[in-house]
Amino acid sequence: MKALLLTDYRRLEVVDLPRPEIAADEVLIRVAACGICGSDVHGYDGSTGRRIPPLVMGHEAAGTIEAVGRDVRQFKPGERVTFDSTVYCGKCEYCRAGRVNLCDNRQVLGVSCGDYRRYGAFAEFVAVPAHIVYRLPETLPMEHAALIEAVSVAVHAVKRSPPKRDDAVAVIGAGMIGLLIVQVLRHAGCGTVIAVDVDDSRLKLARSLGATDVLNAKSNDAVAAMLEMTDGRGVAASWEAVGATPTVQAAINCVRKGGDVTLVGNVSPSVELPLQVVVTRELTLHGSCASSGEYSECIKLMAGGAIDVRPLISAKTSLEEAPSWFERLYSREAGLMKVVVEP
Repeated sequence: MKALLLTDYRRLEVVDLPRPEIAADEVLIRVAACGICGSDVHGYDGSTGRRIPPLVMGHEAAGTIEAVGRDVRQFKPGERVTFDSTVYCGKCEYCRAGRVNLCDNRQVLGVSCGDYRRYGAFAEFVAVPAHIVYRLPETLPMEHAALIEAVSVAVHAVKRSPPKRDDAVAVIGAGMIGLLIVQVLRHAGCGTVIAVDVDDSRLKLARSLGATDVLNAKSNDAVAAMLEMTDGRGVAASWEAVGATPTVQAAINCVRKGGDVTLVGNVSPSVELPLQVVVTRELTLHGSCASSGEYSECIKLMAGGAIDVRPLISAKTSLEEAPSWFERLYSREAGLMKVVVEP
């Protein structure tokens, strides 16, 4: 099969690899579409330490079942499916509690970190356990279904601190995940959804996707503006989707006393917190990592039109052209949001 192999940092090659052999509890999927995630781009340059070459990356994907293992009864060849990016065991304490993203034996597709190496979906075929596979409705295009993983991250993040209807809330960072969080909050019935970013084009997109207000942090004191918009109290909750000190501090400082802050972005390994603000205002900080079984819910939200990923897809490309798109994403070319690879 053809596959996009990370042979060295910042070096991707289309190579021929053996088609994956499937275990008794696995299915073989013919990949139709796979999104390039920001974590893949950071793996491409080696900055995360979680994409050690050689590796086939890719974990946001959808396709058609090609074959099933001998113990698989719930699926059959020809079915349209997507799959979780997290390969969880289903047996540990966290899995039994429904927190599969915290599985003690967790692996992630398209990741090699020293502890394991699991080839992903930038290839014609990928093998995954049947218990992480989900059927797709015929009405959902494959390139949209490839973004279900990203949608699940946003849905899980909002579930970490469920807002009340008519709440005023803020989303700091209007990248891919931030824009999806905006849509989830809008669907939840929040009365005011404020999106904050430094890019006017992304803020324009945020407004079109449901943000009631947008603030450019380059040209505004975003925290002061949000306090003014809420009569000095602050928003009920905020979601931070960048992962840097200035944005984390803004997410904390804009929240009212007793409010909630959910940290989703993790571009930086550590940040400086305004500790006294957190303590004296009794704020609750939530971490949010990946998703935890929200795929069925996400498929319904997308199929029903509550979540629209079409404006987030910047381009569709082939395996052969994917290396050039990785380099463009790495260089942070303006306007690029999500590139979908079609093997």
